[in-house]
Amino acid sequence: MGIKAFAPASVGNIGIGFDTLGLALEHPGDEVIARKSDTPGLRITKITGAGGKLPYEPEKNTAGVAVLRLLQHLGEADRGIELEIHKKMPINSGLGSSAASAAAATLAVSELLRTGMSKRELLPFAWAGEQIASGGPQGDNIVPSMLGGIVLIRDNDTMDVHRLHVPRGLYVVVVHPKMELLTREARAVLSPEVSMEKHVRQSANLAAFVLGLFNGDLGLVGRSLRDEIVEPQRAGMIPGFYDVQEAAMLEGALGCSISGAGPSVFALCANSLIAENTSIAMQKAFAKHKLESQIFLSAVNQEGAVIC
Repeated sequence: MGIKAFAPASVGNIGIGFDTLGLALEHPGDEVIARKSDTPGLRITKITGAGGKLPYEPEKNTAGVAVLRLLQHLGEADRGIELEIHKKMPINSGLGSSAASAAAATLAVSELLRTGMSKRELLPFAWAGEQIASGGPQGDNIVPSMLGGIVLIRDNDTMDVHRLHVPRGLYVVVVHPKMELLTREARAVLSPEVSMEKHVRQSANLAAFVLGLFNGDLGLVGRSLRDEIVEPQRAGMIPGFYDVQEAAMLEGALGCSISGAGPSVFALCANSLIAENTSIAMQKAFAKHKLESQIFLSAVNQEGAVIC
């Protein structure tokens, strides 16, 4: 017998909230199965869907590190646990793949051991696992993947995180071009300096975006979804990005930007019909740049990681 958990993909940054905003998708996501074992220690016995790119050593795997931290916290470091990791989304895609594995593994093992811990209590352990992939403490993928919804991370170091209101009808389009982009590489191109003018505009957009969510003002959400700092620096890493963005906006999307570190591109839409039309237009734009792509359409996932 084992316990299976699912954790969803996520859109980190949501364009204007670099390292501070994230949202959970209904699909895709990762599944992790946890079982007790008579052999002491944590072992990863199976990984599917990753094309052999992920390590089986728990200390090098995001799911493994998350569970190791949880077991140490519980005083159960020698407890025999086996993990199966089933990747149901592309890796290095800007969809929070590593975070989903960490969240699902943490929840599955917690349930297996009947810890009674809430997902907020489990968050620090999943966050520790995610860090080995992201290279830093940013929680814009792990928090929505674990808790669901649209989240604001006020401070990464103290894990001061908050759920934001999700307006009725809000729909998310993600189009993933068939290429990989490492988070570390995407962060390496960013300048540490920001002009005062851009800082002011970005701050105003971030504040207005949050206000638009709480007021259900999708017009304000759309006007605010304008990233003037990170998007321009990363756009060149994604062939045809501006054509894809333009295609989304012509179909009536509220806004369109890079999902996490990329190469996936997301768009927020006022309803599912606009989302469907937008996704097709975005995919055609990628095709003009000789890139095949995969479409994911989703409402905002309000549950996050779940036992299934």
